[in-house]
Amino acid sequence: MTCEILCTLGPASMNERVISRLEHLGASMFRVNLSHTKLEDVDRVIRFIQSHTKVPVCLDTEGAQIRTTSFVDGQITLRENTLVTLHAHLVPGDAYNIGFYPPCALAELRAGDFISIDFNAVLVQVVEPGAQRTVVRIISGGQIGSNKAVTVHRPITLPVLTDKDRSAIAIGLGLGISHVALSFANRAEDVDEVRSLAKDAFIISKIECRNGLDNLRAITERTDAILIDRGDLSREIPIERIPAAQKYIIRTAKEIGRKVYVATNLLESMVSSPLPTRAEVNDIFNTLQDGADGLVLAAETAVGKYPINCAAMVVKLGREYRSGITGLPSLEGFSLLPEPHGGHLNISLASSNDLMEISGLQRLILPEESLRDAQQIALGVYSPLTGFMCRLEIEDVLSNHRLPNGHVWTMPIILQIPAEAKNVSKGDRVALYSASGHCHSLLDVSEVFQVDLHQLASRWFGTESADHPGVARLLSNGSVLAAGAVRLVEPLKSSWQAYELTPEQCRFIFGQKGWTRVVGFNGSSVPHRVHEHIQLTALESTLADGLFISPDIGANKSGNFSPRAILKAYEILLEFGVYPKDRAVLGALASYPRYSGPREAVFKALCHKNLGCSHFIISPGSADFGNFYNFDDTRRLFERLNNLGIEPVFFDSIGWDTLSSSYTNAPQALSLGIDEIREALKSGLPVPDWSIRPIVQDALRAEIASGQEIFQL
Repeated sequence: MTCEILCTLGPASMNERVISRLEHLGASMFRVNLSHTKLEDVDRVIRFIQSHTKVPVCLDTEGAQIRTTSFVDGQITLRENTLVTLHAHLVPGDAYNIGFYPPCALAELRAGDFISIDFNAVLVQVVEPGAQRTVVRIISGGQIGSNKAVTVHRPITLPVLTDKDRSAIAIGLGLGISHVALSFANRAEDVDEVRSLAKDAFIISKIECRNGLDNLRAITERTDAILIDRGDLSREIPIERIPAAQKYIIRTAKEIGRKVYVATNLLESMVSSPLPTRAEVNDIFNTLQDGADGLVLAAETAVGKYPINCAAMVVKLGREYRSGITGLPSLEGFSLLPEPHGGHLNISLASSNDLMEISGLQRLILPEESLRDAQQIALGVYSPLTGFMCRLEIEDVLSNHRLPNGHVWTMPIILQIPAEAKNVSKGDRVALYSASGHCHSLLDVSEVFQVDLHQLASRWFGTESADHPGVARLLSNGSVLAAGAVRLVEPLKSSWQAYELTPEQCRFIFGQKGWTRVVGFNGSSVPHRVHEHIQLTALESTLADGLFISPDIGANKSGNFSPRAILKAYEILLEFGVYPKDRAVLGALASYPRYSGPREAVFKALCHKNLGCSHFIISPGSADFGNFYNFDDTRRLFERLNNLGIEPVFFDSIGWDTLSSSYTNAPQALSLGIDEIREALKSGLPVPDWSIRPIVQDALRAEIASGQEIFQL
């Protein structure tokens, strides 16, 4: 059973980003509460919602309920033992005058009636009844707000629909609305009355009063679905009876074959907190066990601070319920982040037994790039890879952009054996060492084979020219390759280890922040203003929860910015609030550029998918395309591979347009190359602030003044 999610839209969620995110999380209906929507706004609200989603909109009527009218100051305080006048028309509202709605309500009151206002915040007794003015005395004082529920402690008769309800339904039908929720359904005839106005509508009858409970079976037989409003129902039956009443209503609806939804206080704490209470998650799980078809988020999504988190929590609890686990559950929670490439992270760390073998193993001393590849394989960044590629895998990747198992993969991950290592053969386990004598990882050799490096370069990079840095690196190493699974012994020493977040760590951070849609950015330079522009534009255009910035800090070209300079610059931007609060995380990818154009763009996107990103920024500067590649080829490759599980966000070349004072792709837009920036910083000349922010320039110059090298040697 799939748990339907009915989300109430209000001030916190009536915007494109939240509506889109709720739809993405599986919202099955968007509820417009007419009790909190002015009639003159109904048309506009419906059109706005429909312009941003295809999820059905449900009009939730005011129904047979008394409420306070709006107060000028929003709320008032009533003192015990004072007399207050209730009015059948709108009044400003103060300690002695309150408006009640609908106007006909006062005519139903009798002397001696007890009335609770604003969920029992105040208790009053009728002293002098009247159709236009009723005098009451305050039995229990307190604070009450505008448009709050009123309960008369005896059965009274009110119209099924208010005049406002009828007008709103007519507006909704004209705009294609096909779902109507009937508030305070008292009897089966109430459903018939709504049906007479909206013949083909899907009617949801809300059980929230004693009469509705008494006439439940008849109401259920006439309606399309039942909604249990536990809040209003608890004003008419003792709150300790609510759990039993909920089970009774669900059971009755199921017997008759109707859907049943449950509302009120499901995740009330998340109105102001990013996480629910234990009692709330137990309540939702048990409600689903009772047989509820769906859950209604009201204040949680209408006025709460965390509407997206609330919907995500319901989705996770629904998955937990559907998993059907009856024994000890998994200690890992459900994630709504994109699945790792291939379905799971392949993480391989050396065991204690593995460590005991190291001293007896043959050693291979490898360059830093090869060790970085081994490290990223073992930590899951390159999932679904488990090791360096064999001949067949390389062939499939070069020919089809896929692994033999069908998973998309564009980058050959190869291990070129040093010339002095002549005795490595299939079946061996060898220890991979750094030049400094540090044992980094273990390789279980599955194949040793020779390749034509020039032919490999041509198929990989589209050129054999040694002017291409990727080709030059390939040709500078041996033609004998080893394949096999990798196990990490100890990561490379790094001054930036706190930033080198593994896929597990990234996903943990995103989960703690409540992010389910994350846009990733990868680069190899200090942040330019253009970087900021495309990052923030992507953050908003994708409606993402957060931005993950992960610059490359592995081996880079001489003259490029150093990892220290790059991370320092981003730290400054974060400290000065350039990025939206709580919506950006800085990491670092301990990888290195291959300079392989379209292949590299897809490869980096897949790595960021493993890190937990749902979107990835692609621009001409996001990989070193140089003169070897056409950016349009990158677009075409993404289109051809399709459905990667991570969505590219493309940007054309952008610069500063002095005419419009904005960042655009206009022909006259200005930009500075790294050589110009480097020379300006070294010589103490200012870099235009449209290129790099002054606060970043100042930080970089301070690094130079303190003797730090901010460029790669």
